[in-house]
Amino acid sequence: MRKANRAVAVALAGTIACGGVVAGAAHADLLGSVLKGGLVAVLIKQFAGPINDGINKLTGSAGVSVTEATKVVPIVSVGQGGYVGAAQVSGPKDRLDEVQAVGMLEGSVSGDRFRLKALVPIDTTSPKGVKLKRIKGVGVSAIVDIKV
Repeated sequence: MRKANRAVAVALAGTIACGGVVAGAAHADLLGSVLKGGLVAVLIKQFAGPINDGINKLTGSAGVSVTEATKVVPIVSVGQGGYVGAAQVSGPKDRLDEVQAVGMLEGSVSGDRFRLKALVPIDTTSPKGVKLKRIKGVGVSAIVDIKV
C-alpha cells in the first residue's frame, strides 16, 4: 500500500511539474484546479474505506454512532462536475448502493447576504448537464476536508 501511495504521489508530482512548465501563467489556475480535482478523486477512491471507518469511530466515541450503513463518496460541484471533497452518506444498504456522489448545489438568498450550499446524495459522479436523481432515504452524515 505504501508503494502504491508513493507511486501515485510521484506520478502526480511529475504531472504537476510538467503541466506547470507547459501550461504557462495564463492556464496555471485552471490546470491547478483540474489536478487538484484529480488528486481528490484518487484520494477518495483509495482511502474511502479507512475514512469511513474513522468517521464511524469518531461518532461512536462521541455517543452519536450511525445505526445505518455508511460509505464515503466524492462531493461534486453540480453544473461544473469537478470533485470538491468527500462526504459520508448513511441509509439503508440497498439505497446506499445507488449513491455514487454527493452533489453540491450553491445559491444565495437576500442578494448575497446568505450563501447556500445544499448537499444531495445522487446516482452519478458526472452531474454536468444531467438531470439529478436524488437517492431518497439517504442522508449526508459527515463532511471530509482533504488537504491537497
